[in-house]
Amino acid sequence: MLKPHFPIATDRLVLRPFTPEDLPALHAYESLPEVARYLYWEARDLETVRTFLDKKITRVALLDEGDAIDVAITLRDSGELIGNCLLIWTSKEHRQGEIGYVLNPAHHGHGYAPEAAREMLRLGFEGLALHRVVGRLDARNGASARVLEKLGMRREAHLVDSERVKGEWASEVVYAMLESEWTP
Repeated sequence: MLKPHFPIATDRLVLRPFTPEDLPALHAYESLPEVARYLYWEARDLETVRTFLDKKITRVALLDEGDAIDVAITLRDSGELIGNCLLIWTSKEHRQGEIGYVLNPAHHGHGYAPEAAREMLRLGFEGLALHRVVGRLDARNGASARVLEKLGMRREAHLVDSERVKGEWASEVVYAMLESEWTP
């Protein structure tokens, strides 16, 4: 079980639970086709973002397998919402988890994704005592692969045409890190 103490501050970011006031900023990037390109969902309209925001607001603790922490990534200096990151508790028995992140493209290329995702790894390994954490991505998403590599995660699998996504076959790449490999 894990109930993080929020907010979580890094050098440049603050990770915090979502609030209803985050709707405009969340919609600003979740409505962009380039954000949804490698994800399971299409660009979202305002009402769809509102529905998912309601769910994100409640995802602040890992009480059991299947739960997720989904937090807002904000700039420490301004408080601007620039993305979100998450940690999913995928297996209690095998002490497994998964991380993910989505950033507003206006903030790509500044190292914010690995800075935020590192905190999700910290929560997984130090807070929940996970044995293994994975990051899964569309094989075409080179930028996301670089984020996981910057975190020190190891590329373990390339699943060719493993699932149908948005009407076409997509390949998935899996990166992973073990608790013994974690260095804060």
